[in-house]
Amino acid sequence: MEKFVEKFIVASKNKGKLIEIQKLLEGLPYKVISMEEAGFSGDIEETGKTFEENAFIKARAVFNVTGGMVMADDSGLEVDYLNGLPGIYSSRYAGEGASDQDRNEKLLRELRDVPFEKRTARFVCAIALILPDGKHISINGSCEGYIGFEPVGDNGFGYDPLFFIPEYNATMAQLSLHEKNKISHRGKALRLLVDKLKNYEIIEK
Repeated sequence: MEKFVEKFIVASKNKGKLIEIQKLLEGLPYKVISMEEAGFSGDIEETGKTFEENAFIKARAVFNVTGGMVMADDSGLEVDYLNGLPGIYSSRYAGEGASDQDRNEKLLRELRDVPFEKRTARFVCAIALILPDGKHISINGSCEGYIGFEPVGDNGFGYDPLFFIPEYNATMAQLSLHEKNKISHRGKALRLLVDKLKNYEIIEK
């Protein structure tokens, strides 16, 4: 008997993020699609003061248009020396329309002459999932590391080339997608989400 497949809409335009989520949800009866594939093409203003608030703002905006299962995440980098910045402003840290390279270069300027031991940081991810019946799930994950002195590695996106993980003696951008998903903030949060989804009734259909 063919399994029931539910569309799993990701409220993001980030192709790298979509690929990560598709990989992590392999084996579950969901077809992972972008919000644009689901018919949502607008921009969403992130007015929240926390990662959790922004995740729900994005998920709710797409849910209101599509009515389907929608997942949104808000994630970013918290640098202790910068009192938690860039935080919820991670994607806008170097201004609207800035590239990953622009943001990384600004972060390096902010940390110029700061010794390695004071460059502690973490990636944080908050996931909001709205189910077709309107119920919602909230999950959080984090990954600890340090900010390096120059970008290293060609994988990943965002601040990955600067985020050094001592246990691997490598930056996030030097890891394979499989390795990254095992330890990343989003990977941890998504695995917790998968555990909750396994108890959701749609799995039984």
